[in-house]
Amino acid sequence: MSETPYHFAVILAGCGNRDGSEIHESVSTLLAIDRAGAKYSCFAPDIFQYVVLNHITGEPMAEKRNVLIESARIARGNIRNLKDFIANEFDALVMPGGFGGAALSLCTFGVDGDKMSVNADVELAVLEMVRQKKPVGALCIAPVILAKLIPDVKITFGQDEDVNSKARQMGAETVNTKHGEIVVDYEHRVVTTPCYMLNAKIGQIYEGAEKLVAGMLSLIVSA
Repeated sequence: MSETPYHFAVILAGCGNRDGSEIHESVSTLLAIDRAGAKYSCFAPDIFQYVVLNHITGEPMAEKRNVLIESARIARGNIRNLKDFIANEFDALVMPGGFGGAALSLCTFGVDGDKMSVNADVELAVLEMVRQKKPVGALCIAPVILAKLIPDVKITFGQDEDVNSKARQMGAETVNTKHGEIVVDYEHRVVTTPCYMLNAKIGQIYEGAEKLVAGMLSLIVSA
């Protein structure tokens, strides 16, 4: 580890697995970064959530919520608008999953499948990190964003063949994984882990996040 801690940008997408960022994955990622001796800054786009759900019933709620404001719940208020992201200030970028956030608010995979589009601020952030050859990580369903933006990227969705198929239609290479495993694409400097794409326990979520962060740090050190 360098004298100055490596700095991760973390893109959040709300607060709640089915209508925002998956909370276990998000907190596990932040904890893993901290325990590795690195530091993080949280970002989110200033947009409305695609959907707002009652997490007890799973039913939609007739209200609007802002992704940036809801993400601030996870970040304890210490969060910035993704429009203000400057790649030069960071060593790596990571996106936790959560279907309602990563696949509905950060991109349209949840409704458009392989014909999806990506939020413009997310796209700019990811592509600038890729251009600078800085590591990008994604958990759970979030690697669909990388499948759309990075040609021939190698990623994992656990063992979900439906998502695998759609990602391959976008040009990605998919690798099946088990709990706590990661896939490292050394060419594109991308690290992914399945998390709740599998029927996981919270300890397995942290294990995956910890290995993902370690893999990203290894890419930084080897640059």
